[in-house]
Amino acid sequence: MSKHDELLVAIAALVESGQSNQMSLTVVTDGAVITGRLAPETVWRQRVSEVLTDSTHLGEFSVIFDTATEKNGPPTHLHFHVARILQGTVGIPETGGMYRVAIEDINAWTVGDFSYSDH
Repeated sequence: MSKHDELLVAIAALVESGQSNQMSLTVVTDGAVITGRLAPETVWRQRVSEVLTDSTHLGEFSVIFDTATEKNGPPTHLHFHVARILQGTVGIPETGGMYRVAIEDINAWTVGDFSYSDH
């Protein structure tokens, strides 16, 4: 989006201020559909750091996510927790992942997350 969607920025700001990870959202960005729950950046960074710390090969990268930077102005990114990239009838990964998406790259969005059922 060349101009940020004011509603989407307001949702991101509310998630950041409330330290909540209960807001479900689905976005379309560069043709990919990502669905899941939003998390405040600090919570997202902490979880990514924990995952990296537990990794034999990637542990050294965890420190990058431990260091939060001071932000001025409205949020510029959405931080998805327990999220999936939708591909046909499959969500990748099935268990959910951690995704960071620039708000300016979002082409469309809707409140709620999508899941598939064979029923």
